[in-house]
Amino acid sequence: MRVENQLAVFLENKPGTLARVCEALAQKDINLVALTVSDTVDHAVVRIVVDKPSEALSMLEDAGMLVVESDVLVVEVPNRPGALADVARRLADNDVNIEYAYGTASEGQPSGNLIFRTSDPQHAVQVLTQE
Repeated sequence: MRVENQLAVFLENKPGTLARVCEALAQKDINLVALTVSDTVDHAVVRIVVDKPSEALSMLEDAGMLVVESDVLVVEVPNRPGALADVARRLADNDVNIEYAYGTASEGQPSGNLIFRTSDPQHAVQVLTQE
């Protein structure tokens, strides 16, 4: 479990926009660790966790994109029913709000990663590392 820097990039919601951002990251040898896209009527919010957040931030801002940084919690969980429920309950019982979450695991994988934007990432780490 770790706290990572997430970049929220506000993009036009039209074909090719996400492709151009991903291509630009790849050209700078920046790897996407996690991604989620939320759409609205006229724009999309692309939330990414990358292996080189400072470089990605500079590149995206230099390209004129609006980027917002935030800390998120990356939690590896077993790939089984109830894993998210366990984490959510522990956080709730300790007054840590989950503002949003995303994640994935493929069938047959023993574990997956969940990304949480919480009200207090450092406190969330303390809660989830307690026995």
